[in-house]
Amino acid sequence: MFLSRRATQAEYFDLPTRTPSEVAAAFGELARVNRIFWFAESFQRYIPRALGRDRCRSLSLLDLGAGDGSLGRVLSQWSAKRGWAWEVTSLDINPLALQLNRAGNNVVGSATALPFRDGSFDVVIASQMTHHLIRDEEVCQHFREAWRVTRDLLLLNDVHRNVAIYFVLGCVLHLFKFSKELRSDGLLSVERGWRVHEWQRLARRAGIQEAEVFLYFGARILLRARRGALQQPLAAGLDRPELKSQSFTPAPLAESSAR
Repeated sequence: MFLSRRATQAEYFDLPTRTPSEVAAAFGELARVNRIFWFAESFQRYIPRALGRDRCRSLSLLDLGAGDGSLGRVLSQWSAKRGWAWEVTSLDINPLALQLNRAGNNVVGSATALPFRDGSFDVVIASQMTHHLIRDEEVCQHFREAWRVTRDLLLLNDVHRNVAIYFVLGCVLHLFKFSKELRSDGLLSVERGWRVHEWQRLARRAGIQEAEVFLYFGARILLRARRGALQQPLAAGLDRPELKSQSFTPAPLAESSAR
């Protein structure tokens, strides 16, 4: 059945042979897609709700698969308007992507082997990075490493693998006249996306017993976890916009986030 299983085909976005100008052009197009689909909204919603406004006054964040650092820039600007100081570190395995984040705090590295000590960051985030990994073992290691360096909150999201999103995205990419390569990669990202039960299973394997995995407006999968001693009960009904809750080794560039 269509989309019943994840695709393993490599995306054009991840080709290691792309030139700096091609990488810059790809992220330029991706920025347009991100604006259409409000890619930062789930983080703007859930970080303050999880931590509280007082805690949000000063935070260190690690963005995994950060690409050109666009998510970190949006969150830093958004938090500054509220009088908060969010310091974002952008990690990506692709140095050409990070070079586009000229004023950022950039680290070249793998999301499956983070070059940081335990509990180095208040919050660890990733947006649509995980589908660039193929094997379950790699995803578990990515989850495990993200949880290891998180001092308080872990918040990951990725595309939900379903037919409706596939066709809506295809129509949007065609309507707005995106390039053939981006249209192909966008649909392939859905094919390589996730279901709730898959992330639940992988989070348990990674040892994140605190993980809550759920659908976000039917379009994305979110994984949210707080360190046990800091975890607080959530107000029923105030925090869940989702429709429902359901309790080849990749090339090096495959961790760069095609957001």
